[in-house]
Amino acid sequence: MARTGSKRIQAKLVLLGDMGAGKTSLVLRFVKGQFSEYQESTIGGAFFTQVLSMNEATLKFDIWDTAGQERYHSLAPMYYRGAAAAIVVYDITSKDSFERAKKWVQEVQRQGNPTMIMFLVANKVDLESKRQVENEEGLQYAKENGLSFVETSAKTAHNVNELFYVIAKRLAKANPARQAGIKLHIRPQENRRMFCCA
Repeated sequence: MARTGSKRIQAKLVLLGDMGAGKTSLVLRFVKGQFSEYQESTIGGAFFTQVLSMNEATLKFDIWDTAGQERYHSLAPMYYRGAAAAIVVYDITSKDSFERAKKWVQEVQRQGNPTMIMFLVANKVDLESKRQVENEEGLQYAKENGLSFVETSAKTAHNVNELFYVIAKRLAKANPARQAGIKLHIRPQENRRMFCCA
């Protein structure tokens, strides 16, 4: 089948997890390449966009970073409904954070888009000496619940870009006509030269 143009995909991505797990830090590291030791708590939700150019497609993420505080929990469905992908984040130095991540997974699996790509992300691996949740624990939970799993550090940027690229590649492979949270735009062949250099 001949390619008639380059795929441009727009996909909604949501980050969920406990307050202080590092959701905002992960997004800022990915979108702006920045890390702040003292990140203010997100109120309600924050919105970011980022474009990734890959061989398969150009993908624009519409990223919703949600508040971790319990009082904003009722707003969460507004962000994850219709999302193409979800990242559930916990802090490896906090057992409570891991337990709350499990609750998020259960809620999204129950109420979210059934074709959603979901990652369980163990953040703050730079704090190995304070670790309370072993890698095997997170990996085992992810396997049992059909999730992908990765350990990251927003501080050192460990696995942060890789996480978003893997999600982007999976979304590019998915059938956009059937995948909720994705919009597909075919760019005409002659316009492709205007977009350069991944």
